[in-house]
Amino acid sequence: MKTEQQLIKPQAMVFDMDGTLFKTETLLIPAYHGVFDKLREEGLFTGETPPDSLMLGSLGMLLEDIWKNVMPEAETHVHRRADELLLQLELEGLEKAVSELYPSVPETLQALHERGVRLFVASNGLEHYVKGVAAAHRIAPLFDGLYSAGEHGTRSKVDLVRRLMEDNRLERIWMVGDRSSDVEAGKENGQTVIGCQYAGFGKEDELKGSDVLITDFKQLTGLYDSAAAGTP
Repeated sequence: MKTEQQLIKPQAMVFDMDGTLFKTETLLIPAYHGVFDKLREEGLFTGETPPDSLMLGSLGMLLEDIWKNVMPEAETHVHRRADELLLQLELEGLEKAVSELYPSVPETLQALHERGVRLFVASNGLEHYVKGVAAAHRIAPLFDGLYSAGEHGTRSKVDLVRRLMEDNRLERIWMVGDRSSDVEAGKENGQTVIGCQYAGFGKEDELKGSDVLITDFKQLTGLYDSAAAGTP
């Protein structure tokens, strides 16, 4: 764990979902291959399924931008059909209980909740996906809000986090995530950023600008306990 400064206790922690709380590839990769199988079956795509690395490397983007990266030659209606199929297959996967959270996520969230920290999710994913993951893994009751770009129609995570803070009258949060979009969302809103290094989806400098880098989710409780008290 790398800490650049003395932290101040936050009013709330705001978490990215994919690559931070949720081990995305356990659900995403089977669904991803299912999407392309169905697109080929429907005559909307030909050729081999693009490499898994293209999809995993795009996590953190808005879904419409992910498809532009994964299949740039496809037309917009194909991208929108891929949206529908991916959500359908991921929700089916959640029902089959084949996906995983990262180690210590439920216990750490519970410990933070018991300390009085308000917990939120801010994700660039679709509404039913974000809420479905939280429900399937029984962590939804710990959160004060599950915010998604899909539900709120935001164009960036900066906007989504700003909306979350305004809605809940928050002035001091820790933004916790694994991608540059999380760092940007925290810093552009004047907040502390905790960068998560354990997922390994991003580039080497993905978390540049984070105030703290952690290698295990459970380190959050120690960070919170050792942080200085802030104004109410």
